Amino acid sequence: MQNEPMLVLLVEDNPDHAELVIRNLAEHPVPNQVIHLTHGQAALDYLLRREDYADAALSPRPHIILLDLRLPRVDGLQVLQVIKTSESLRQIPVIVLTTSDTEQDSTRAYYNYANSYLVKPLGYEQFRKLIQDIGFYWLSQNKPPHLENL
Repeated sequence: MQNEPMLVLLVEDNPDHAELVIRNLAEHPVPNQVIHLTHGQAALDYLLRREDYADAALSPRPHIILLDLRLPRVDGLQVLQVIKTSESLRQIPVIVLTTSDTEQDSTRAYYNYANSYLVKPLGYEQFRKLIQDIGFYWLSQNKPPHLENL
């Protein structure tokens, strides 16, 4: 087990969904820290180290990104496109976590190199189980990229 917590960037505008994700990941046995941003522009500023996040100490690279598609200011697909076309960001796994179950959205997400596309379940227990499964796979089983030189 590693010494430093796994850093999870959560880009989610729904406060209830964000709270469920944060609370359930906090219970995960792998230490993790969630940075929660509520819109796509903030995510891009954070990842590209602009504006309030220009100092790299204020914007450490996440090990994984949980990205909603329906975001204010900048859409989640646009955020995904920027991440996956950036040489310094593209190796960070991006898990799309959205309410959209449309084939068009999932196809567009994978076309833009999403690492996973998950539809948020409607029920609390199903949502909780999905977050636990995400934590198990992406925090426990998946080998994260080395981010020191990014």
